Amino acid sequence: MSQEIPYKIYLDEKDIPASWYNMRADMKNKPAPLLNPGTGRPMTAQELSGVFCEELVKQELNETDAYIEIPGDIRDFYKMYRPSPLVRAYCLEKKLDTPAKIYYKFEGNNTSGSHKLNSAIAQAYYAKQQGLKGVTTETGAGQWGTALSMACAYFDLDCKVFMVKVSYEQKPFRREVMRTYGASVTPSPSETTEVGRKILAAHPGTTGSLGCAISEAVEVATHNEGYRYVLGSVLNQVLLHQSVIGLEAKAAFDKIGVKPDMIIGCAGGGSNLGGLIAPFMGEKLRGEADYRIIAVEPASCPSFTRGTYAYDFCDTGMICPLAKMYTLGSDFIPAPNHAGGLRFHGMSSTLSQLYHDGYMEATTARQTDVFEAAEYFARVEGILPAPESSHAIRVAIDEAKKCKETGEEKTILFGLTGTGYFDLVAYEKYNNGEMDDYIPTDEELAASIAKLPKIN
Repeated sequence: MSQEIPYKIYLDEKDIPASWYNMRADMKNKPAPLLNPGTGRPMTAQELSGVFCEELVKQELNETDAYIEIPGDIRDFYKMYRPSPLVRAYCLEKKLDTPAKIYYKFEGNNTSGSHKLNSAIAQAYYAKQQGLKGVTTETGAGQWGTALSMACAYFDLDCKVFMVKVSYEQKPFRREVMRTYGASVTPSPSETTEVGRKILAAHPGTTGSLGCAISEAVEVATHNEGYRYVLGSVLNQVLLHQSVIGLEAKAAFDKIGVKPDMIIGCAGGGSNLGGLIAPFMGEKLRGEADYRIIAVEPASCPSFTRGTYAYDFCDTGMICPLAKMYTLGSDFIPAPNHAGGLRFHGMSSTLSQLYHDGYMEATTARQTDVFEAAEYFARVEGILPAPESSHAIRVAIDEAKKCKETGEEKTILFGLTGTGYFDLVAYEKYNNGEMDDYIPTDEELAASIAKLPKIN
């Protein structure tokens, strides 16, 4: 069966981006600055350096340089699994009988099983360059913790991971991969930190959240000499590193002379979505091209679609800087469902500003609908997708069906952020008919949002 465009569009090693792309440089309305919760004033580089690596602080605050060079050691590591393929989903198109052309950028071709390694190796590199002993972090479904443990093993750094308790219990094999790479893994909230004990006292029996795990990781980093805190999503530095996804995707499209009409990504804190859309959003910001960009979040944790655009703590323990973002309130703890890592109460400040300014749209997907799409995709395209990725798959399928109804030949790109082989408990619950579609009530969200900090 011959096709004008191959199933997989591969780039060469020489096509791995030499620089990351910084969307903020092209934004007319810059993201609001991080605030010191004590003073209410913008965080300085010196203040942030007590928590983050010095070079990462520079990247976090950089709003002027559109391109930031990727160090050679990081590019050499990327060569182990990058460039990742852009895939034309011919089988899915045929099964759906749609005129739409569907592509996905596959980020699951590394041991961590996801895109998270793109930023983990960068953050570990800068920690090593600074002469640190190790780093601390949080992880939800475990992809970020796995990626960071791999990166720290590569650079011989200690790695302390606080894993959301519900995921720690549901995904023991993900936990064991982290330990295999030398990381210590603690279920969060825990009794090992002061903030963990406070959270447990306030929420007895809680299954945890990313906000809880962040608080514990930051406490340990700031109370142990030679350690810094790193994270896998939300902050500007992470979106910067993840821009390799979109840069490669755009290079592959340019290679075959195709331009996507819509770009769809799952959204939790914003790392993969921001990375996937980066160069396309840059064109949109500069007025060079237009794209329909859709963020898909779980109905159980709907920051964009039901949150409030305001300053809030990034963590449940309220010890981190304040970020202006779409938020459900740092006190919000999602239901212990299987949305994977899409469990953060807020959204990237950069993406929040872009959403607020109308450059992108957002929608939600219910758990059972997500897993229906995941199994459909697995049976047709042959890849078992991660629950996070399957939110994007759900909407991509829905948009392709709309094209069938209208006869429009839209070109769709979505992010396949990783594989679901460590998520089989979730698949089991879906197959057994035991998965529910918990959606927080307006009253629940209002109670959490009412606790937002008062910023003058």
